[in-house]
Amino acid sequence: MKVLAFDTSNRPMSVALLNDDQVVAKQTTATQLNHSVQLMPTISALMAEQGWRPQDLDRVVVADGPGSYTGLRIAVTTAKTLAATLSLELVGVSSLAVIAAGAPATEQLISPIFDARNTQLYAGVYRLIDGQLTSVVADQHTDIASWQTTLHQLGEPVTLIGETSRYQTTLDEALGDQVTYVSGDANLPDAGRLGLLARHLPPVQDVDQFIPNYLRLSPAEAQWAAAHPGEKHTDYVEEV
Repeated sequence: MKVLAFDTSNRPMSVALLNDDQVVAKQTTATQLNHSVQLMPTISALMAEQGWRPQDLDRVVVADGPGSYTGLRIAVTTAKTLAATLSLELVGVSSLAVIAAGAPATEQLISPIFDARNTQLYAGVYRLIDGQLTSVVADQHTDIASWQTTLHQLGEPVTLIGETSRYQTTLDEALGDQVTYVSGDANLPDAGRLGLLARHLPPVQDVDQFIPNYLRLSPAEAQWAAAHPGEKHTDYVEEV
C-alpha cells in the first residue's frame, strides 16, 4: 500500500511517503511557512523523487487536530480533495497522538502538549500498550492549572512532549519529579510517524463529512454562535 501522510496542524509542516510499513521519503520543516503555498509543492517533489504518480497512491493520512485553525483547514481540505479525486482511502489521526509517538518507547504515561496561547493548551495522555499508542486521557482544550491537576491525579510518572517549554517552570513547581521532558526534534510533528499510526485504523466512511477536530470553537464559529443563540453549532460548516 502506497501512503501519503502530512501534518500542517501547527507551525512545522511534515510530509511523508510510505510503502506499507516503510517510510520511503519525508520532509519536515521546523520554521514557520505558509502551508497553503508549500504543502502541494512538497508533496509533488517527494513523489517525483520516488517516481510515484498520483494514481499510484492507495491512502492519504492527515493529522486532523487539534492545532492551528488555519493549518487544520489546509490539511483536511487537501486530504479530502485528494481522497475524492483519486478515490483514495482517507484516515485522520490525532495531531497530539503524532507528537506522543515521538516519545521514547516506554510503558510510562506520555502527555503531548500544544500551546494554545495565554494559559491555554491542547493536551492528552497516552500509553504504549502492547506496542500500540493508546489514549488514557482524551485530547482536550484546557489550561495549565487544570492540566497539572489532571497529571497529579494520575499519580504516575509522565513524559511531556511537544510545545512544553512555556509551561515547564509551572509544571516543575507543581509536579516535581513526576514529570520529565523530551528534547530535540522528537518534539516536532513527523509525518512518517503519522503514517505508521494509521496502519491499523479504518478509513473514514464519508469523505465529504470529514472535518477537523478543533476541540474548541473557532473565532468564526464563536461569532456565529453569538449571533444564533440557542441554535446548535454542529452544522456550522455546512450552514455557511
